[in-house]
Amino acid sequence: MTNDSLPSEHLSPLATLVDEVLAGVGYEMAAAIDAINDAVPGYGGLFDPATTPAELRRALESLLASELTRPPIPESASETFVLYVDGSSRGNPGPAGAGAVILDASEDQLARLGRPVGSRTGNNTAEYVALQLGLSELLARYEPQKLEVRIDSMTLIRDVWGGNDPTEPGVDVYSDAVAAALSSVPEHQYTHLADSDPNPADALATVGADIAAFGPG
Repeated sequence: MTNDSLPSEHLSPLATLVDEVLAGVGYEMAAAIDAINDAVPGYGGLFDPATTPAELRRALESLLASELTRPPIPESASETFVLYVDGSSRGNPGPAGAGAVILDASEDQLARLGRPVGSRTGNNTAEYVALQLGLSELLARYEPQKLEVRIDSMTLIRDVWGGNDPTEPGVDVYSDAVAAALSSVPEHQYTHLADSDPNPADALATVGADIAAFGPG
């Protein structure tokens, strides 16, 4: 597991700095937000309207210059995992985020991951990034032998498990990474989520889109 950021679409300088902090804590969304809020002076925070872009930039740069600490990785004796993923794009294309939640075989939550994807990005790309995010951290933290991916995107299901070539321009970097990750899991399958099915990754993707909407800073 490294501190390297996963690839992303175009983000503003502020959103890019937040994404770098997220990478430094293993894309654990709550841990990143807590660290940023603690670094912002006064009573402001990442999403507080009173926080100026300059204050936020100084806080983010200070965090990146420090030793960012990843939260402890929960131990798991299981070799079977469940991965929820979701992407969100406002305007499609628009500010987009990705979310992923890792569970063990007992469906206890092991990780809640999220990140901004791009400031003008389509939903399909956000869904690919969510899947790449979840798989990347799952493989970095554990040794899965069996995986169920719970996903609502029929486009990704057709591309990843149905063998279709991706039709969305520019997603090759993500689709190739997803294919490589899945090839290292001996047994994997998907479950299609209907719109009415709960998806804990949805809220994380929404926060990611909020970050992607940050201005230049």
